[in-house]
Amino acid sequence: MSEEEYNKDILDKVKALIPSDAGSVEVEFEGPDVAVYVENIPALYKNDDVIRGISASVKKRLIIRSMPNKLMDPAQAVEKIRSLVPADAGVQPEGIKFVPEFSEVYIEALKPGLVIGKGGSTLMQIIMETSWVPRVLRQPTMNSDVIKGVRQLMFKESQFRKKFLGGLGKKINHMGTKSEWVKATALGGFKEVGRSSLLIETNRSKILIDCGIMPEPGIRGSDANQSGENKAYPYLDSMNVTINDLDAVILTHAHMDHMGFIPYLYKFGYTGPVYCTPPSRDLAALLLYDYIRLVAKSGGTPLYGEKDVKNMLMHTVTRDYGEVTNVTDEIKLTYHNAGHILGSGTVHLHIGEGMYNIVSTGDMKYGFTRLLNEADTRYPRVDALFIESTYGGPSDITTNRKQAELDLMNAISSTVKNGGKVLIPLFAVGRSQELMLVLENYMMSNPMYKLECPVYLDGMILEASAIHTAYPEYLKIGLQQRILGNNSPFESEIFEVAKGERGDILDKGPSIILASGGMLNGGASLEYFKVMAEDPKNMLIFVGYNSVSSLGRRIQNKASEIALPGEDGKLSQIRINSQIRTIEGFSGHSDRRQLIDFVRSLRPSPRKIFTMHGEESKCEDLSRTLGNIMHAESRSPMDLDTIRFK
Repeated sequence: MSEEEYNKDILDKVKALIPSDAGSVEVEFEGPDVAVYVENIPALYKNDDVIRGISASVKKRLIIRSMPNKLMDPAQAVEKIRSLVPADAGVQPEGIKFVPEFSEVYIEALKPGLVIGKGGSTLMQIIMETSWVPRVLRQPTMNSDVIKGVRQLMFKESQFRKKFLGGLGKKINHMGTKSEWVKATALGGFKEVGRSSLLIETNRSKILIDCGIMPEPGIRGSDANQSGENKAYPYLDSMNVTINDLDAVILTHAHMDHMGFIPYLYKFGYTGPVYCTPPSRDLAALLLYDYIRLVAKSGGTPLYGEKDVKNMLMHTVTRDYGEVTNVTDEIKLTYHNAGHILGSGTVHLHIGEGMYNIVSTGDMKYGFTRLLNEADTRYPRVDALFIESTYGGPSDITTNRKQAELDLMNAISSTVKNGGKVLIPLFAVGRSQELMLVLENYMMSNPMYKLECPVYLDGMILEASAIHTAYPEYLKIGLQQRILGNNSPFESEIFEVAKGERGDILDKGPSIILASGGMLNGGASLEYFKVMAEDPKNMLIFVGYNSVSSLGRRIQNKASEIALPGEDGKLSQIRINSQIRTIEGFSGHSDRRQLIDFVRSLRPSPRKIFTMHGEESKCEDLSRTLGNIMHAESRSPMDLDTIRFK
């Protein structure tokens, strides 16, 4: 049987199972899914069991749509949709957009539940009366230029997306012989933090999990040092495959050390898919565009341009937690909650018909946070586990979370009452929102901490927080309810957006400043620190990870003076007189106890364990410890190591 005949056989099988009262039928691949176009769409939507039965039979997710010639005229459809959707759903005049290429209508609403209706009743009415299939998008409660831009790009490029997904579907559903071996190659992020990348191969499939850059010291451009231990990017040249031999790139989450090199792949000819969760796609757009801006601002040359980032976004296939997706004809991907940042996922790969199962945690949190549920521990099968080790060392036991919050609030309170300012440098995505929740909780509900001072937000924190409000279903239930109830803590009255010159803020009285640039290697936090460092009344508080060569780590190690460039580009010495505090307990990474508890709680238990994403000594120590506890084979690979599983 030829490749073409094999593909046709799958589509014909679906076609044959469609009930005759659906009328004429057309079936085509659409990425990992199968799209079914029918003349009489109500005939299929009246009975969900039919769709589920066909989907189970062919082991594919089915998308049911109307034939283009059966769609209601868009102008009439808008009127019909507005008559069916309650006014308080918050659908703006421009909130209804038609995508004829997919026979779909996108409805953006502040309250999507009202668009969906009880048990999906309103959506069903829209389908029955217009033949357009509605896709409901949540409008963020705060303005988000990134979400507007990404959604607009998806609409604008729908014709391209249609062609891309069709070609991808044919590639996924090809005929092949059974694979004989499985191996993994460490391309970055092993015995180090940064440039994470792991290649999973069989003799028929090649999958890249993450493809990041080394984010320090400073912002990496194309002129970054590539020699020896300072290499900034993954060892892709050691893959023994070309970029277009890759079947897919799977992104665990949207931090630069995990995805900062992906647009570079597209710059140099990659045309395959990137898989991630919907929030990860939007957060990736935010951080990648900001990277380009910051490198250019610092006088460097970015690795890639905005067109390469757009190309990546146009090739992105989003999947929610728990959705099983074929990324090749023999490898199935499922994301599980990793608890690290919004949309972060542990990756479960099922290879072959039960041949081998791999779980890669990416970055994960198995412990309490105010923002997210802790990492999932239940999988169908775990033959090999790749686990992060950022805080895997023997001394990496963080403070009890409640005590950490009290330590933070007491440090802030004493500084403010003494007339000083508090600077907290943060990663814009994740730690910023976690700290906002802590401050909002204490300052709004605890009389001891009702400080009469503003909390300024600077850098990308506001935009990142807006993206969180578009995906409340990924957040803790209490936080979900507040956002859905129009009481988002990210829009609390205690927060003020830093506007105008930063010097104006610093000329005012006591304040708390949350600024992006978590390691002080650049961004808003560094600009504030330059001015605040010499005043002993001020305090700098670290609440997250600082890599070995970062400015933040130097300051933590009690540097008394540092040289930083001024506006003219010339270096000037800055004396550090301000108070320096490190308060553990707020990290989005698991500490040593949490990492061990996670592995102990995994069901089923892993047969093999491999540590990654940590300093060398921490990876090695955690590997030994987990091996002894779990009575499993455990190793700490280094970059360029290859592990054969089968």
